[in-house]
Amino acid sequence: MSFAFSVPLASLPPGGAGRLVAIHGGRGSALRLRRLGLRPGALVRMVAAGGWGGPVLLEVDGCRVALGRGLARHILVEPRGPSPRDGH
Repeated sequence: MSFAFSVPLASLPPGGAGRLVAIHGGRGSALRLRRLGLRPGALVRMVAAGGWGGPVLLEVDGCRVALGRGLARHILVEPRGPSPRDGH
């Protein structure tokens, strides 16, 4: 698996989408994220990002998930551009 074009999930712009490639963190965090549907291979879309380092709102498997920006920085995705449903 190549991480050459991977970026932290927190850096996706609102409406941006990507395929999750890796989670860097402890077992507890990884387990919690898997239970939320965030696992390698999952497609995610950035719905909104709070300002000043606030939380991010994602969509994965049709569900919305809020994560702290610090945790979102430990999740790597391959950017896929805007989500088709955003009309971009």
